[in-house]
Amino acid sequence: MSRLNRADRPYDIVLFGATGFVGALTAEYLADHAPAGLRWAIAGRSAEKLERLRERLPGGAEVGQLRADVSDPASLRALAEHARVVATTVGPYVEYGEELVAACADTGTDYVDLTGEPEFVDLTYVRHDARARETGARLVHACGFDSVPHDLGAYFTVRRLPEGVPLTVDGFVNVDAAFSGGTLASALNQFARHRGLRAAALERRRHEPRLVGRRASASPGAPRYAPEVGAWALPLPTLDAQIVRRSARALDRYGPDFRYRHYAAVRRLPVAVGGVAAVGALVTAAQFPPLRRRLRDRLGPGDGPSPEKRARSRFTVRFVGGGGGRRVYTEVSGGDPGYDETAKMLAEGALCLAFDDLPPTAGQVTTAVAMGDALIDRLHAAGIRFRVAATRPAES
Repeated sequence: MSRLNRADRPYDIVLFGATGFVGALTAEYLADHAPAGLRWAIAGRSAEKLERLRERLPGGAEVGQLRADVSDPASLRALAEHARVVATTVGPYVEYGEELVAACADTGTDYVDLTGEPEFVDLTYVRHDARARETGARLVHACGFDSVPHDLGAYFTVRRLPEGVPLTVDGFVNVDAAFSGGTLASALNQFARHRGLRAAALERRRHEPRLVGRRASASPGAPRYAPEVGAWALPLPTLDAQIVRRSARALDRYGPDFRYRHYAAVRRLPVAVGGVAAVGALVTAAQFPPLRRRLRDRLGPGDGPSPEKRARSRFTVRFVGGGGGRRVYTEVSGGDPGYDETAKMLAEGALCLAFDDLPPTAGQVTTAVAMGDALIDRLHAAGIRFRVAATRPAES
């Protein structure tokens, strides 16, 4: 299906899960920044909640409203058929997300989500990538803080290094922010599904084509003090590094031999040790259903940090790239990462797919592959900063 054949659909963008915490922030961002003539709608399972949201949106009378439920595949199919691009905030995605991906892949509808769940991404690749390639749908996972700053930041760094030579990039993440109920639920769900995660990764490797003539890796590295950023570097076992690796596999610009490592940057050693212990305790608790339910119940799926807390939150991701005798230091930074900036990333990603002149791609693709410079330009204009901090000869 040609993308031109979707021009007569009722909506350019449909936002599914619009009444949740991040969904409402995304709806508010779209309402405040909608380009002239944007046809968009909010969608969810409660018509009453959708109507209340629409009433408080600027220009809400012009915003469409669709009822859809993850337990009703026909409603998700109808949602996909009404949109050129579907953006969804409904997670945990491994529990609630696949039917919508299937509907978008089958109807040739572009799709963006906020998942940070490797199992879900691997399963949708195995089950729906081929169909999406047939219909022209672009399936873009992890279009929020997981994993836009890291994927586009590594891409931004690579573009400032020599071409045709082996390259290395290290990413160092520093975050000051709080969690919402939905984020906590997704994390606990992921920690509890380690067997499913491994099985999905193995199944993906069976289906994924071999990379011929080039190499791209994302080794976890080891904990260390990183003088290049003046902090302790702790390996982050998140989806982000896998996304960067997939961008490197797809784009020749990453060179013949590319390696990425992904770290949390912590200035004080006691804080680093405490963080590791806290994550370990959360992983352990997630293995026991009663403890997992109790933790989920402490913060409901529609709850999140206050506007005042979000206004004080910040993120910075620093990258150190090297190759061809050059070393470059870059940085991606912004405000509240998990909510305000994530809503911005999801909305701008959907707008980018809907309206920008992009490379011809289809199937499951990363933000760097699908949108690259166009999304960087959009995010930079929206206040998420991409900059080169320094460029110098590599140390001998």
